[in-house]
Amino acid sequence: MTGGDSFRFSCKAAKGTALTLTTQACERAYKAQPKEWGQVTNHLTVEAGARLNWLPQEIILYNGSALDRRLRIDLSPDAEMLMVEPLVFGRVAMGETLTEIRLRDQIEIWREGTPVFLDAIRFAGDWHTHLAKRHIANGAGAMALIVLMSSSAEGHLEPVRELLPDAAGATLTRNDLLVIRILAGDSFALRRTLMPVLRRLNNDTLPRCWML
Repeated sequence: MTGGDSFRFSCKAAKGTALTLTTQACERAYKAQPKEWGQVTNHLTVEAGARLNWLPQEIILYNGSALDRRLRIDLSPDAEMLMVEPLVFGRVAMGETLTEIRLRDQIEIWREGTPVFLDAIRFAGDWHTHLAKRHIANGAGAMALIVLMSSSAEGHLEPVRELLPDAAGATLTRNDLLVIRILAGDSFALRRTLMPVLRRLNNDTLPRCWML
């Protein structure tokens, strides 16, 4: 996607169903004109007794990109969901660094009209220099957010922590909400961490496209 593109997607996991969604390949945010944005809006609804797994592959940010991405998930009282959002910062194999990007990324999870998880990034400028700071990302080339909302979330906390590298962490914000953040040197290292964690949280299954 590039400046001026606009993508919208919505889906519903009906009562008592299980649905897994992924992408065919990594997404790419290309260079945009100064006043233009590429916009992606995803809205997911999970009805009573249903389980939704939102497992897109990585999105690669190119230098000069301008991405405005929004994800909203609405859950019924006993619905469950697992989501991951991985980001890769430039094309490492080509020596690319992100010296100028614009990024707006917003994630909202609601249950019965009440927000249970809100997360947002707003940035414009030299992303590479910003992330190189020791107490921000210490030079990481990729990152991911994982959120599990399930009655089983608490039981996953310690086993997941054992799978994580030093530049990652997992916490329970409530008994049924597990949040995991991961920093990695590049996309390969990120996926190598993500795959066993996602399998652990999804009954040892992943879409076939999730391979090393």
